[in-house]
Amino acid sequence: MARSIDPSPHRREYPDYATLSRVLRHWAAAHPAHVRLQSLARTPAGRELWLITVGPGTTGDGPAVWIDGNMHAAELAGCNAAMAIAETAIRLHTADAADIPLPAPVLTKARRVTFHILPRLSPDGAEAVLQSGRVLRSVPRNARRHGDRPRWHPADIDGDGLALTMRVPDPTGDYVEDEKEPGLMRPREIDDAGPFFRLYPEGRIEPFDGRTVPQPDFLSDNSPDLNRNFPYDWAPEEDQHGAGPYPLSEPQSRAVAEFAQAHPQIFAWLNLHTFGGVFIRPPGAAADTSMDRDDLAMYRQVETWADALTGYPMVSGYEEFTYEPGRPLHGDLTDFAFHQQGCLAMVCELWDIFARLGVERQHPFVTHYTRITQDDLRALARWDREHNQGRILKPWRAVDHPQLGDVEVGGWDPRVGLFNPPYEQLPHLCDAIAAFWLRVAALAPCVTIDDLYAAPLGDDLTRITATVRNTGYLSTYGMPSARRLEWNHPLYAHLEAEGPEPVTTGGSRQKVGHLHGWGHGRFNPRATLFYPFSPGNTGERRLSWLVRGHGDVTIRVTGPRTGTVSASIHITG
Repeated sequence: MARSIDPSPHRREYPDYATLSRVLRHWAAAHPAHVRLQSLARTPAGRELWLITVGPGTTGDGPAVWIDGNMHAAELAGCNAAMAIAETAIRLHTADAADIPLPAPVLTKARRVTFHILPRLSPDGAEAVLQSGRVLRSVPRNARRHGDRPRWHPADIDGDGLALTMRVPDPTGDYVEDEKEPGLMRPREIDDAGPFFRLYPEGRIEPFDGRTVPQPDFLSDNSPDLNRNFPYDWAPEEDQHGAGPYPLSEPQSRAVAEFAQAHPQIFAWLNLHTFGGVFIRPPGAAADTSMDRDDLAMYRQVETWADALTGYPMVSGYEEFTYEPGRPLHGDLTDFAFHQQGCLAMVCELWDIFARLGVERQHPFVTHYTRITQDDLRALARWDREHNQGRILKPWRAVDHPQLGDVEVGGWDPRVGLFNPPYEQLPHLCDAIAAFWLRVAALAPCVTIDDLYAAPLGDDLTRITATVRNTGYLSTYGMPSARRLEWNHPLYAHLEAEGPEPVTTGGSRQKVGHLHGWGHGRFNPRATLFYPFSPGNTGERRLSWLVRGHGDVTIRVTGPRTGTVSASIHITG
């Protein structure tokens, strides 16, 4: 009997690298028949890029799903959610499966799927955020050639071990302290009397000429942004901030892309971020009117589960999550997964802080992050005080800054409560996202070999017949639009014999073709009220071979998405 899984730190805290490594190693050691742990790469700081694979076997030959988290350093909850999915996937293969709150048919289907889970795509970045609290996008290094341009380097100035915010008194300042919530800084209004401040990252300016204060930038001393470094529709820094010097220039992004290319069985992809409480789906660079209608129907099906299980809506990346209208993002991981790998790919921005503050849902969704009123900021301060133990808003302390003189340090610590949920909310978040993704995994194509029969014909000849079926929701090519991808070729059947020899024209290999799944998504225009009929038995194919002789015969059916399935029969003399 397998040993029990360690207590789950991801349900009560944001684990550091040592804790993450310890838990993953324990899972792999406790469940060797179903869990494999490997390192995809090593980061520049020497940390392993851990990938845990959970499935009916450790080879991952059949249909698979991918989950990654924490590619953005401060978005720690993505790691927790990914670990929760891994933990639940392991339970599928133990006596604990009965306690998973999903229907038995869903669990049966998900149990046949391999889960590839990369809990922390940026372990160096996450460690820096956990230890210092500093503002950091993805990686704590900077490969750009800045020359002598001054830039901010976040650092601990007041000796408390954190790099938060500095406020500097300035009559031209654009911020004031709120009169109703002491310590809360809000944008200055025309009728404010002051005093006024400018807000900067806690840290230093390098190089500093004694007077020029540069504009803060979230990539000022850390680049690239891993989510702008993938090869699909990549663009250089001049067109896409954070792109890096070339596609896949970073060991993390390169390792993910190489693994995906080597594992075409991955049919669904979940890229976990924070925050906002929303799923973002392709296309990222075009309106839904240009989208394959069958793909859109698949996303509409998944959208219903997302809303029911997490409460998060699902929105178009182009129509509702483009920061500048008409200027889509480049080098995005989910675009790579959808367009190049043909996956049912999506982003999840975990943690709906807006709902906690009573902010009404806005369209496009991305405006939630910028249309923040004074009342919204005050609501955040109250919520932090009453429901988050004051983890966000820190008191201001006077400090003598080595470059700017008298400043105050404090303000936002966004790690717990803003960027990520309070620790107390982690169990609910983990359960919801795991239940959602197991339903998505249950969409997998499922190829079977049925009705295998050997009919003797005389003269030492035997006709071998078999029916190849796809009993899964998705077709054997996965997403409908993925059928066009060059590598996503049809299924082939191979007859392997020990003794008998094939005498069929064409030999032992036969083309099966792609087999349709029974699912069509939600609101698919092919299924109408006035013509509600099935498309025929396009999910199965009857095959036959003529062989001479006696012995064992094995039929193997292979495909890029489905892996290999086999069935055997013995021909007697």
